[in-house]
Amino acid sequence: MAPSRVLLIDDTPEIAELLTFALRERGFDVLASGYDTSINELIAEHHADAVVLDCSVFEMSESLFDTVRGDENGRMLPVVIVSDTPEKADASLRARAAERVLLIPKPFTGSQVARALDDLMTTRSAEVPRSKS
Repeated sequence: MAPSRVLLIDDTPEIAELLTFALRERGFDVLASGYDTSINELIAEHHADAVVLDCSVFEMSESLFDTVRGDENGRMLPVVIVSDTPEKADASLRARAAERVLLIPKPFTGSQVARALDDLMTTRSAEVPRSKS
């Protein structure tokens, strides 16, 4: 079985490199990109099984999340959002009744993100927790 392919959107190259390494060490196939509003094209082109969003400003991650969910192919795609404003992010996701999304507060570890991806990709129920500590 091929490893799950993860699209990582991170606007800090050093963090993207570290997180890419950590996720690959845990068996994921990772494609990293900086902030990119053509995220749905990247998802389709690379056949992503999940997305990780880690932008320095939550509104950037929020905008990308809305773009993914606005596309037919991204409506139920597992998404992990890393945020330094978890209360704000959680409120935003609750207002959207967002499903198949987990929130990781900063500071975070690669293993936290990997566990969140595993949880999202193995959970089949409609109600998935929105926060992960």
